[in-house]
Amino acid sequence: MKYDPEIHHRRSIRLRGYNYSQAGAYFVTVCTSDGEHLLGEVTDGVVRLNEYGKMAALCWQWLARRYPNVDLDEWIVMPNHLHGIIVITDEGRRAVRQGAVPEPRLQPQNAGAVPEPPLQRQLNANPWVV
Repeated sequence: MKYDPEIHHRRSIRLRGYNYSQAGAYFVTVCTSDGEHLLGEVTDGVVRLNEYGKMAALCWQWLARRYPNVDLDEWIVMPNHLHGIIVITDEGRRAVRQGAVPEPRLQPQNAGAVPEPPLQRQLNANPWVV
C-alpha cells in the first residue's frame, strides 16, 4: 500500500533533541520504495534473497568493517526491508581521529589462482545470506 497522509498519519518516533551520533544501540529499518519485494521472496517460510537482497546484506556488513566504532547486533534482510541493530561505540573514534585505523585493503588470497568475483566470494563466505 502506498503512503497516504490522509490515512497513515505518520509521526517521527525520534526523541526530540537526542544526538543519534552518540554511542548507543539503535534499531534501524530500511524499506524499499512502495514496499516492493525487490530484495527477494519468501518460499515455504524461508527468505530467499536475490542479488539485490544479497547486496543489501553485504552493504549492512560493510558498515562494521568500514567504521571501527560500529558493531552490528542482530539483523535480517526481508523481501522489502532490512531490520538491524547497529551499536555505535566510543571505542575507535579516537583512533579514527588520530588516523590510527587504516582503510581496509583487499589482499589476494591465492597468488596465481583464478580469483572468484569479489561479490560472489563474499556471499560464499557469509553464512547469513541465503
